[in-house]
Amino acid sequence: MAGSRESLNRFYVLIGAVLVVGVGALVWMSSRPEGPTSVPVATAIQPADTAGFAGYALGPESAPVTIVEFADYQCPACQSFEMVEFPYVRERLVQSGRVRFVYKDFPLNQHQWSRLASHAAACANDQGKFWELHEAIYRTQPEWSVARNAGARFRELAQQAGVDLAAYDACMSSLRYAGRISAMAAEGIRLGVGSTPTFLIGNRLYTGVQSYDRLRALVDSLSPAAPTP
Repeated sequence: MAGSRESLNRFYVLIGAVLVVGVGALVWMSSRPEGPTSVPVATAIQPADTAGFAGYALGPESAPVTIVEFADYQCPACQSFEMVEFPYVRERLVQSGRVRFVYKDFPLNQHQWSRLASHAAACANDQGKFWELHEAIYRTQPEWSVARNAGARFRELAQQAGVDLAAYDACMSSLRYAGRISAMAAEGIRLGVGSTPTFLIGNRLYTGVQSYDRLRALVDSLSPAAPTP
């Protein structure tokens, strides 16, 4: 049993190393000041293996406002938004039908495990468990971000989320979604994303953690006016 567990740990360390090597030039840290930045409205061209993938979405397609978050699982500010602000956004803006929320990966090179975390969440998505593992990975970030083998911890979290481990292991070993993760990061770079978290709302970028109150105000300003009685 000990030998089997050691082999599994080595396996996930190897996957992590392959994913990190594949990052290449996707990191682009800008020095622009915090605040909204205008960007052109454009459709990013995705590689063939990611055709049709528009991010991990919550909320109806008919929602009047779409919020796209570019984030990194190992980014402390992203964890702060996920744990403190996002529950209110999900309950009061997404579930009410006012917002469609889309999460996109923007792993940073200086974070050893962020790309592996993105791939773990993508594999959980195959089984309809993306948001469960997404929340668990962010919630436990202080623990796995300093671990020698975060992949083993992601596997434990996937099991706790109800993911079938045989299918999960096959997905992870195939690196099935490495191209998709790279494509999302490349899309963010083309749009002007330079740090995480960054939010695309309308045709503007907002950098840094955005409070629920700030996002609600932006949604109010972009939503169609209610008809006068």
